[in-house]
Amino acid sequence: MRFDSLYEKPVLFAIAAVVVISVGTLVTTFIPLFLPSTQPVSPLIKPYTAVETEGRDIYIREGCNNCHTQTVRPLRTEVARYGDYSKPEESAWDRPFLWGSRRTGPDLARVGGKYPDSWHYRHMPSPRSMFPASNMPPYPALAKAKLDTSLTAGKVKTLGYGYGEAEVVRQLAAFRQAVTATAYPSAQVRSQVTPAALQGEITELDALVAYLQKLGRDLKAAQTAVAGPVAAEAAESTNPYAGNRAAEEEGEKIFKENCRSCHGEKGAGGFGPKLATTTHKFGGSDAELFASVAGGRPGGMPTFLPQLGKDRVWKAVAYIRHLERENR
Repeated sequence: MRFDSLYEKPVLFAIAAVVVISVGTLVTTFIPLFLPSTQPVSPLIKPYTAVETEGRDIYIREGCNNCHTQTVRPLRTEVARYGDYSKPEESAWDRPFLWGSRRTGPDLARVGGKYPDSWHYRHMPSPRSMFPASNMPPYPALAKAKLDTSLTAGKVKTLGYGYGEAEVVRQLAAFRQAVTATAYPSAQVRSQVTPAALQGEITELDALVAYLQKLGRDLKAAQTAVAGPVAAEAAESTNPYAGNRAAEEEGEKIFKENCRSCHGEKGAGGFGPKLATTTHKFGGSDAELFASVAGGRPGGMPTFLPQLGKDRVWKAVAYIRHLERENR
């Protein structure tokens, strides 16, 4: 058969082209979908709980994924802002995945644990009360809607999360008990946004907050376990950037990106305690300030060591010292 004869037979040429394209698509697209190497699973990444599953559905229903991505690209600027870049195994339980490509708002892949629950309870109903220039719409209705859990057991079964209806019932009861307890760290703020009739129930806002706190949490927990000895070692040291003006300026940038939303402009206080003072809640020595920033504190202060690294934590501490000097 002469191949140049194909050019003289358009129908045969079209059939041959379709066959070649089909084989190419099968080899490069469909076969890899079923290879284990393209579907990595990590024991560190846990399936969503029943409440987190419902929160994820609310996240999709409200269109949050239209403005927020959930993938940190392996670029230096993105890693510096959001934390470690996203890995394929992190999306093993996402059906569908919510990576997205448009960032009207910030990426949320690492938002879990970045803020306490109370921050979300205040932010979701009224973003501009915390950030006057925010273009995020308010969602006060979520706190006024009781969570519908009638389909939860069916959802987790369909999604293959590995637990049944009895476990769903247990998780929902445990979660309701936790968020409605007076000892819940965010009880005060939750009670301010939740109607009295629903304060003993799970609301849609509760579920959404639970889902947001799940994002990136498993990876952070693994990194914290590895970074623990580093934090302990560093906490015994003094700040290598003490009095270094360049480090203080960089620390100011770190503060604005990570701390200002809770501790206020120039550490004047707000949602978190005042930092422009010589009296700190958990101690004011270099080691104590480092431990607060790096490892977090009870009551909502998250862990920043995995995200910032030891060097940048010390620069943040240097900026806190600068704020102290300005306010003496």
